[in-house]
Amino acid sequence: MLDFFTIFSKGGLVLWCFQGVSDSCTGPVNALIRSVLLQERGGNNSFTHEALTLKYKLDNQFELVFVVGFQKILTLTYVDKLIDDVHRLFRDKYRTEIQQQSALSLLNGTFDFQNDFLRLLREAEESSKIRAPTTMKKFEDSEKAKKPVRSMIETRGEKPKEKAKNNKKNKGAKKEGSDGPLATSKAAPTEKSGLPVGPENGEELSKEEQIRRKREEFIQKHGRGMEKSGKSSKSDAPKEKGKKAPRVWALGGSANKEVLDYSTPTTNGAPEVAPPEDINLIRGTGSGRQLQDLDCSSSDDEGAAQNSTKPSATKGTLGGMFGMLKGLVGSKSLTREDMESVLDKMRDHLIAKNVAADIAVQLCDSVANKLEGKVMGTFSTVTSTVKQALQESLVQILQPQRRVDMLRDIMDAQRHQRPYVVTFCGVNGVGKSTNLAKISFWLLENGFSVLIAACDTFRAGAVEQLRTHTRRLSALHPPENHGGRTMVQLFEKGYGKDAAGIAMEAIAFARNQGFDVVLVDTAGRMQDNAPLMTALAKLITVNTPDLVLFVGEALVGNEAVDQLVKFNRALADHSMAQTPRLIDGIVLTKFDTIDDKVGAAISMTYITSKPIVFVGTGQTYCDLRSLNAKAVVAALMKA
Repeated sequence: MLDFFTIFSKGGLVLWCFQGVSDSCTGPVNALIRSVLLQERGGNNSFTHEALTLKYKLDNQFELVFVVGFQKILTLTYVDKLIDDVHRLFRDKYRTEIQQQSALSLLNGTFDFQNDFLRLLREAEESSKIRAPTTMKKFEDSEKAKKPVRSMIETRGEKPKEKAKNNKKNKGAKKEGSDGPLATSKAAPTEKSGLPVGPENGEELSKEEQIRRKREEFIQKHGRGMEKSGKSSKSDAPKEKGKKAPRVWALGGSANKEVLDYSTPTTNGAPEVAPPEDINLIRGTGSGRQLQDLDCSSSDDEGAAQNSTKPSATKGTLGGMFGMLKGLVGSKSLTREDMESVLDKMRDHLIAKNVAADIAVQLCDSVANKLEGKVMGTFSTVTSTVKQALQESLVQILQPQRRVDMLRDIMDAQRHQRPYVVTFCGVNGVGKSTNLAKISFWLLENGFSVLIAACDTFRAGAVEQLRTHTRRLSALHPPENHGGRTMVQLFEKGYGKDAAGIAMEAIAFARNQGFDVVLVDTAGRMQDNAPLMTALAKLITVNTPDLVLFVGEALVGNEAVDQLVKFNRALADHSMAQTPRLIDGIVLTKFDTIDDKVGAAISMTYITSKPIVFVGTGQTYCDLRSLNAKAVVAALMKA
């Protein structure tokens, strides 16, 4: 049973809606628009929102969206057929109203589609019920059951009859293909003899029959040479019937017209010989003129133009000119076949730029769905159209749904007299501690005090590394420059302690001492390590930080997708809260080491729909940037 079915334009006007089980379709459809349509994620035409599964179809020619929603626990096999039938009927029935392309005409239009939809729904449901379940094939119905038992018994040294027959057929086919009529003469003795093949049958024959058979085999063996000699003599015979004197062309000197003449004489009895200047392959009759017409638009048409006359060249030039102008006029609707070769090249280009393979395929599918049925503009090619659509999709993906403004959120926390808590997580060796120190320097430059919580109690040297960063940051921002106030401090409890408990104590200490921000450093862990992922989920659940940042390096390709998916899944599975806390943003490190292979930024943003908050570009505290979406896409699309 369907929950709803709605049809609306890409401008946001709802043209028609069917309410089934669900009372309202506003929430799921708005989620689809925000998460899929606006973010250019329309690769698989399916979207899950809470307990509903939404399937949609885009009509790019008339700028329409068809959406159907049903419970995700149901398996409705007729939904795809229904949405195709509704799309076809609605477009054909209200083509005039839709083609006016004005919001006022759509608002004033009456789309009475209820009866038609119910009929299509009933037909789709009945068609799904008609399909009978496939029954298992019985042994009696198989080909093996039809064979007698005697035919399946093979004795040692005996060839199966079917194989012997096939070998005879193959040999006969080869002889017919190579020798032609001679094959019948070769096969004639065997057909006349009619003797069975096999050693057992030879024992049943008498001695006279065996001798006669051996004689025939001897004649067949030694008769091949005679047949070959006869064949060669036959093949030489037509050559003697041909020309006895060499052909002499008129352009090469004296010409013998009688030798060149193979036609019947005219009424006067004199042979007709074409003049030498008329012997031209391009101006000849039949296929010559056709070649000139076919080659006028190809790359070899320069040589043909030299041999052709002026009127034909002028005609071919005008035809090519009008054909070119006709091809440039924007009257062609794009199909998947038109875009297939271009999308394949784009997909390979994205993978070469370090975009994950699955993400590259989904991006190309999304662009194909977006452009299918769309009319191309004037003087535009398929390649330029697809490339522009892909660039727009990539920019839209990198621009987050919700922008993370840390400075504004910190000031809001100050008004509530509480510290702003940020937790860093990620795999081993991606630069969590280093980029935590960079963000600390950025916050100090903006006048906020920072407390660093050393919750990495596993890695040797982790606390000492943060202690060194704290000392250097304190030297850059001493208390004397801030009215005796300590701007940065390290909260540590040593190694082997519970990270969640250390983070809780650090947040309480920051609240009592009046620190503005608490930066929680955690131990690096692989996404497959269940005990460490459980400890991270516990730390986040107990302390409820304001921002959870995933630190990932820009060097990874397919691994970035695996890391983010499993981190989010582990945080959801091991969390004790009813609504688990997931990753809020991404810190992309080592961005200065990848040149133009910036595909990791696309992969991470696409898989999580979370923004890239910071980008690490070097080893100093000042090497921290915000992401420029257009610059990243320009580097990604560069050849």
